Amino acid sequence: MRIGLGSLGGSSVDGVVADARRAAEAGFASVWLSNVFAVDAITACAVAGREVDGIELGTFVVPTFPRHPHAMAQQAATADDACRGRFVLGIGLSHQVVIESMLGLSFEAPARHMREYLSVLMPLLREGQAAHQGEVYRVNAPLERARPEGPPVVVAALGPVMLRIAGELADGTATWMTGPRTLADHIVPRITEAAEAAGRPAPRVVAGLPVCVTTDPDAARERASRVFAVYGGLPSYRAMLDREGVEGPAGVAIVGDEEAVGAAVRRMADAGVTDFNAALFGSDDENARTREVLLALR
Repeated sequence: MRIGLGSLGGSSVDGVVADARRAAEAGFASVWLSNVFAVDAITACAVAGREVDGIELGTFVVPTFPRHPHAMAQQAATADDACRGRFVLGIGLSHQVVIESMLGLSFEAPARHMREYLSVLMPLLREGQAAHQGEVYRVNAPLERARPEGPPVVVAALGPVMLRIAGELADGTATWMTGPRTLADHIVPRITEAAEAAGRPAPRVVAGLPVCVTTDPDAARERASRVFAVYGGLPSYRAMLDREGVEGPAGVAIVGDEEAVGAAVRRMADAGVTDFNAALFGSDDENARTREVLLALR
């Protein structure tokens, strides 16, 4: 299992570059950047990949509804060029409250949207040409600089239908707020079965969870409850927390001393996770200790 870090510097491009440089120098495999309401994650990854060698840069994840798949493909191919082949495009539906209430777009038929989106995006990135006539997208357009091997595309897929789509058409999934039992019993088997049925390689499973090495686990879990509270109320994450049998985000946060955190991260690998995205949320001292534990697990 490759071990990477979630970028803490996503409020500025300079912060993302600094995070990538520190992670690369320490020996982490990857840095993952969320695309919420700060910097554009693809652009920031492109800049960081141009300035920092030796580490993979990925988005975790970019919403699809606001961006036409041709525009997404063009931007991803450019970022991959800037990163010299070390870019991973993570995409997702986002959430109905964001797409409809905040952005004023339709969230209608999200699974159909994603299937058609990938039916345009993947041929553009791999073959340089899309010819798709669907209900949502009707695209007949080229794209230069296509590469058969990349950039890899992972989809934020949690439910059975989305996991099947991701397994059939993309290179893997990116999960958040999804614990090891749910990964082992639900996520990994479903997406792997779908990929095998489609004759595709074994999928990447990029799993992100909050992590904190600490001498005060109770305080850390209380902090996790506050910092990540919003995720407990979003339907897609709520379903994963319920499946895991926990009350909220604190229940899946990896918290404890060095031994406990190390064992919990190893359990992610045992569940079939290929890439671990550690979202550090402690004090400077706790984050430093967490990085040491993660690096020792490589």
